[in-house]
Amino acid sequence: MLQQAIPILASLNAAETIAFYTQKLGFTFHNNWDGYLIFSRDEIIIHLWPTTDPSVPKATGCYVFVTGIDALHDEYKAHNLIHPHGGIENKPWGKRQFSVLDNNGNIINFGQDI
Repeated sequence: MLQQAIPILASLNAAETIAFYTQKLGFTFHNNWDGYLIFSRDEIIIHLWPTTDPSVPKATGCYVFVTGIDALHDEYKAHNLIHPHGGIENKPWGKRQFSVLDNNGNIINFGQDI
């Protein structure tokens, strides 16, 4: 019965978040309702809600399953987006993955089946 989950991350500044997700992560911007933002890329949708508390995004994140993970890693590496401790590697749980931090501090993990 369940069909899809959409992560809702925290945003500290709508304009900066729109620029980051569109220009750096390659997402399409759809809507801004009083700071509540909606983006998509391919089949992935991400929402962000507004907060003024900088500790909130540091405690949130999501996991995005992908194909072509090495190409995506190279794309994001060119923008210097790879988390300092989240370089691409094969994990013991059967995923090849890497991580980025968005402009707010949310962690986004990208993974592909090995």
